[in-house]
Amino acid sequence: MSAPPLSDQRAIIDRRTLAAEIAAAASRDAVLALLRDALEQGRQELSRRLAEHPSAGHAHCGGHSFLLDQLIRLIHDYAAERLAPVPEGETAKAMTVVAAGGYGREEMAPHSDVDIAFIVERAEDKRTVALVEAILYLLWDLGLTVGHSVRTLDDVVSMSKADGTILTALLECRYLWGDEALYDAATRRFYAEVVEGTERQFVAEKLRERDARHKRMGDTRYVVEPNVKEGKGGLRDLHALYWIGKYIHRARNAAELVDAGLFTKAEYRSFRRAEGFFLAVRCHLHEITGRAEDRLTFDLQKELARRMKFADRRSKSAVERFMQYYFLQAKRVGSLTGIFLGQLEEQFAKKRARRGLLAGFTARPRMLRGYQVFAGKLSAPSDDWFRKDPVRLIEIFQIAESEQLEIDPRTMRQADRDSGLINDDVREDPRANALFLDLLAGRNDPEMVLRWMNEAGVFGRFVPDFGRVNAQMQFNMYHHYTVDEHTIRAIGFLNTIEKGELAEEHPRATRAIHQLKSRRALFVATLLHDIAKGRGGDHSVLGAEVAERLCPRFGLNDYETALVAWMVRQHLLMSHTAFKRDLADPKTVEDFVTEVQTLERLRQLAVLTSVDIRAVGPGTWNSWKGQLLGELYDLSFERLRLGHVTKGRKERVAAKKAQVRDALGDKAALMDQKGDLFTAPYWIAEPVDIAARNIVQYSVARDLGEALSVHCEADEERGATLVTVIAADHPGIFMRIAGAIHLVGGNIIDARVHTTRTGYAVDNFLVQDPLGRPFGEDNQLERIERSIADALESGAKLVPKLAQRPLPRRGADAFEVRPSVTFDNDASHRFTVVEVAARDRPALLNRLARALFEQHAMIRSAHITHYGERAADTFYVTDLTGDKITDPGRLEALRAALVEAASDEMQAELEPA
Repeated sequence: MSAPPLSDQRAIIDRRTLAAEIAAAASRDAVLALLRDALEQGRQELSRRLAEHPSAGHAHCGGHSFLLDQLIRLIHDYAAERLAPVPEGETAKAMTVVAAGGYGREEMAPHSDVDIAFIVERAEDKRTVALVEAILYLLWDLGLTVGHSVRTLDDVVSMSKADGTILTALLECRYLWGDEALYDAATRRFYAEVVEGTERQFVAEKLRERDARHKRMGDTRYVVEPNVKEGKGGLRDLHALYWIGKYIHRARNAAELVDAGLFTKAEYRSFRRAEGFFLAVRCHLHEITGRAEDRLTFDLQKELARRMKFADRRSKSAVERFMQYYFLQAKRVGSLTGIFLGQLEEQFAKKRARRGLLAGFTARPRMLRGYQVFAGKLSAPSDDWFRKDPVRLIEIFQIAESEQLEIDPRTMRQADRDSGLINDDVREDPRANALFLDLLAGRNDPEMVLRWMNEAGVFGRFVPDFGRVNAQMQFNMYHHYTVDEHTIRAIGFLNTIEKGELAEEHPRATRAIHQLKSRRALFVATLLHDIAKGRGGDHSVLGAEVAERLCPRFGLNDYETALVAWMVRQHLLMSHTAFKRDLADPKTVEDFVTEVQTLERLRQLAVLTSVDIRAVGPGTWNSWKGQLLGELYDLSFERLRLGHVTKGRKERVAAKKAQVRDALGDKAALMDQKGDLFTAPYWIAEPVDIAARNIVQYSVARDLGEALSVHCEADEERGATLVTVIAADHPGIFMRIAGAIHLVGGNIIDARVHTTRTGYAVDNFLVQDPLGRPFGEDNQLERIERSIADALESGAKLVPKLAQRPLPRRGADAFEVRPSVTFDNDASHRFTVVEVAARDRPALLNRLARALFEQHAMIRSAHITHYGERAADTFYVTDLTGDKITDPGRLEALRAALVEAASDEMQAELEPA
């Protein structure tokens, strides 16, 4: 993949002038100073050019390669003449210096390693050894990171056969300097003795390596912090195509892949465009970080967008536009890979057909609805197949899903080429829409086929609203994928749940999906739930408008259209209610049921919520979220099924006490001794198993006369550790406990605060480690208990220690999240609900608790939710008399205090004086 010609090469380095200066230099140190100055000046010139032409990836990498080429040639000549001259009376043994790896491809970023190989006539020759050492020491003294090898012609052959890494490195070798005849001889022997006859084996090995790398890097090209070199759809995928082309067709550069019949000229231009963009991104990453950095992390994306001159638009920030372009290039690499491999497979098949016992025999494909099926692949029968009837661009994907067939790569190429035939007539065609709906709600593997449809550009053409979110990044730390990838994954999870393959993690969704009146409404709602992201405004409301327009086109009736529009508008309702509201508060369920209204909506929304969360990324779904959603579903289902509340407050308390008594078993007598000490709100709020544990712990603590009792226990069912603190109640206890938990690396995801009739606090916290898992090791639990005891008994100074804690997730500083505070006095009959949204940061919960404490607001329960870099903390509070806070002046003062706590670094002590 040779770089384009460089303009004004002497401004980068003037080898002739520098050679004369080296010849006149009196010592090695003087020569080294000249070389070091030339390297630095060359890099500065290239950096200036990158700033002027920020997308010129090929030219910039070619410039760095050119700079090193000239330096290595000068170093070779100087070392050969002055540092390791040929002994008098002897003849120099042949040696050639070659560039390998990325350097061999002329793809040198500012901090890339310099990979070189010395091909030598005789490895043991003393003068050759001295010359190699002299060259390497000069390169090392220049501060370069050098990878090197020394090989004879026999080594080239034997080591290439034994090691695939060496084979690939030698495949990319480029002559630099020295004996060119020796280089030519090495090349001839390499192809004749190593390559010949091993082409298929090499291709299979490279594809295995690619698949393993993809799996290691997340197995999708749409991760929001991609690796530009190793990630799926990145530079290494392009390299693999080049290696294969060079191995099989002896292609010297990417342009020759066209002559080999593996790409069309248009596809080659796409190849170069994607490669040039990725190379430019990589060069900027190296310059910004000052090291060989290939991962496009959140904190670097904004600077890359600025450097590469992407600007803000009305509905999209510069960084979102930059990343969308990045993902479009990665998507194109995926398409090119499919085309390349399809052509390669066809070439291999033709070679096989000309050999062996079956030479001359041609198997006939079977026909399916006018299409050809051969070896499990579906293909168009002619080149003008889609032009004759563009609806076939939808039909072929529907057939592939229903018949569980792959689409032949050549036909994918045709579909990509002809996708522009999809116009308004095709979009409004009833047959096309019926086919699309059948595909979308397919029962085999709609996820995979929709991904193929998206890769071919057909999906976005047929549903332009989906095309608008194609490759669209969501610039936050919560979403792992682009909008289109998230949506397609969500549809895949629907299919998996419907097959019963996630019944253990999603028992209610698995039952509900088979009880729906309209399963196709669910699939359409899943397709459309994020369709309006990036338009500026509430994507749920805007998406509902899109649904009202698209559903009739897809063939949904009025009832289904209204249902889909409602689900898109309310697709966050269930998760927000479950994660941000107190499910023990009757008003929470009342309000939720008032909005949901029917069992059909509840079932539809429950399934959509599950797949939406799960498709955000690995680890986003956990058992605690499942439990909260399940509890809300069960409470709402009962209410909707019967149409009224089955039990009043007194009955609910009595029923809970009876259940706890049963759970206590042989300790049931504790309910007679201690049960009345706990108030009605306690019995309504706490689950049976936690209440039983609390009663036992409280009884033991009182019998022992302990002023403080802290107990930690891993709760695998909830996916968290239950931390129970029993102590004499006093203002500020909540913030001290929260600080102590955070100090040992714990994240509080839920908290319930109670006071017994005798004045003891009984506070239950659900805590996870930084990876969202329960603490379970004995030493971890002991650390939590000790930290809480220190904070409550000795008044340990928490703030200085908390300030040293790292952010919950690396990279959160890259995001600007303005704190916001909302109050809701209608969400609960007894409490004021305070919701604070802010950037996640060390000790945020303590700061907020401190602000509430200073404003004389008593915390009754807290619900902590994290969306990547954003924290959404909800508190149920009262004033000191136990009433709601309604005075506008008090609320405004509380708002100001919470905003300050969420935004200020606050180095002051958190504990009261």
